[in-house]
Amino acid sequence: MLELKGHVKASGRRVEKPWGFELVWTEPHLPYVGKVIHINAGARLSLQVHDAKTETWLLISGRVLVTLEDDTGQLSDFEMQPGSGYTCLAGRKHRLAGITDCEVLEVSTPEIGVTHRLQDDYGRPDEVLAPMAPVSLPIATGPTV
Repeated sequence: MLELKGHVKASGRRVEKPWGFELVWTEPHLPYVGKVIHINAGARLSLQVHDAKTETWLLISGRVLVTLEDDTGQLSDFEMQPGSGYTCLAGRKHRLAGITDCEVLEVSTPEIGVTHRLQDDYGRPDEVLAPMAPVSLPIATGPTV
């Protein structure tokens, strides 16, 4: 019989947002964050910038418009293509908007620092997230007999 040692079960959680919701599927003490972002058709996230968070997105379903700042500080809009990954570095302005109901997989560095909301359809203020205390986790060693 095989036994897995050092595995940590993730307890997913749903976070309601005015534009849809997030399904966060990683534990808060890990050095990365994984979530599925559901954006309702016609809704959009804040035009925002994170001082300490880098994000990578992958379109799962639907259609989404990305606004992303380039190296020269210019904002450009483009439609996310299925199967292509897009990375937004810390310090870059960005926004996701649902053309249709859509789901985007996001993997990022921990959600720490400040999210500066430059434009927000819902009147929300900036968000300040404190770093989590480090936690020592067992290392997955693979199956044993």
